[in-house]
Amino acid sequence: MMNWHGIRAIYRFEMARTLRTLLQSIVSPVVSTALYFVVFGSAIGSRIPEVGGVSYGAFIVPGLVMLSLLTQSITNASFGIYFPKFVGTIYELLSAPVSTLEIVVAYVGAAATKSIALGLIIMATAALFVPLQIQHPFVMLLFLVLTAVTFSLLGFIIGIWADGFEKLQFIPTLIITPLTFLGGSFYSIDMLPPFWQTVTLFNPVVYLVSGFRWSFYGHSDVSVGISLLMTMVFLTLCLGGVAWIFKTGYRLKS
Repeated sequence: MMNWHGIRAIYRFEMARTLRTLLQSIVSPVVSTALYFVVFGSAIGSRIPEVGGVSYGAFIVPGLVMLSLLTQSITNASFGIYFPKFVGTIYELLSAPVSTLEIVVAYVGAAATKSIALGLIIMATAALFVPLQIQHPFVMLLFLVLTAVTFSLLGFIIGIWADGFEKLQFIPTLIITPLTFLGGSFYSIDMLPPFWQTVTLFNPVVYLVSGFRWSFYGHSDVSVGISLLMTMVFLTLCLGGVAWIFKTGYRLKS
């Protein structure tokens, strides 16, 4: 039986931390995204023709939402579990009457909730700049939730793995962000030469951005079925990684 009181306590603590750092957690990403719309959507978008029958400003909205969703999910989850390790309270958590599953549900649930809320705020902000339409709202929410949960799990793994604040930023900054920029966030991979189209398909973020964009405009670089399948594969791999960490006690019991 799940200890919902324990889950709620951890979840509420993590959500309260967001309210204490509202400027950094919510305002800063929204302002940064708004600047993307001003620069790419207005200044550059006016010089680029429609992509897949959609104005360039509207075309980049799913990519920008996904960029913020991936980085914020990882950052929120990794810092959430790393900080107890840093101050030494992780041992109190591990000895408390909560199971490993309940710990993961609480931390990942809080991180995913923050990221989903941020994604919805960014979409509302985007609607002020470009004509936004969502043809498949259920699919949009499905990709939003699955992506937030998957990368929150990845962030949880990074938080356990990291032994310094520098490592917390290493993967989001030097790996995830470049992969997102190269994953079709600001362009369709159909614009690339055939060789680079093939190379781009090895970028896992392509499938996330493509499936998410399909839910908006019915246009995607990759089949939405394949995008959903790849998202589930990433989710399964992250679940396996978290299960292995708690089974072996990796960087938890040493």
